Amino acid sequence: MTTENLIARLCAQLRPVQRLPSCGILIALWSAVCLVVVGAAVWHYGLRPDLGDRLAVGFQLPQILAALLVGGMAGYAAFRLVRPETDRRWVLLPLPALGLWLLIMTSFCVEEVGRIGMAALAIEPSYPCLIFVLGVGAPLSMAMMWMAWHAAPLCPGTVSTLAGLSAAAFASVGLSMINALDAAAMVLVWHGMAVLAMTLLARLCGPGCMRLMA
Repeated sequence: MTTENLIARLCAQLRPVQRLPSCGILIALWSAVCLVVVGAAVWHYGLRPDLGDRLAVGFQLPQILAALLVGGMAGYAAFRLVRPETDRRWVLLPLPALGLWLLIMTSFCVEEVGRIGMAALAIEPSYPCLIFVLGVGAPLSMAMMWMAWHAAPLCPGTVSTLAGLSAAAFASVGLSMINALDAAAMVLVWHGMAVLAMTLLARLCGPGCMRLMA
């Protein structure tokens, strides 16, 4: 077989490469998926009756906005890392938002300690928080991994970790709308534990799932 024939046979089996959607389109689709899934979960459980009053004062609104920022930044970073030419430092994008979330909650914890004493730091069991974030975050994480399966040969661990963080942050927003946790320390501990658990679970299971999807 001549070189020209070999090249012709190889070229005949090639398939056109499909361009990846832009990061803007992907994050918009991801946000829409999160809105539908989290909204359905909130509708199922029902809004806490005093949600309007809690959003008007205290830490609920600031921490919800911070959680939305974490979810959005983690999701955008994941979709950036799907592209092989992307700087790996995009993985750091959600860190400022995470720091802001922790700062908001810590500052309100300190404020409550100054107002009512050490009783503000009392932590009681709230396992439904963990169950809600894992129950909502797991399918959302899988959805993002499916949207970002192109990263399976590149950085599946990093992308799956960001997927878990983004999904857990959005699930945390839904949790704030249904769960009547009024102490900043309780929200910090249980929301934080739930987000951490979902992120670690995605990191452990995500790479294998993404390779299967690819």
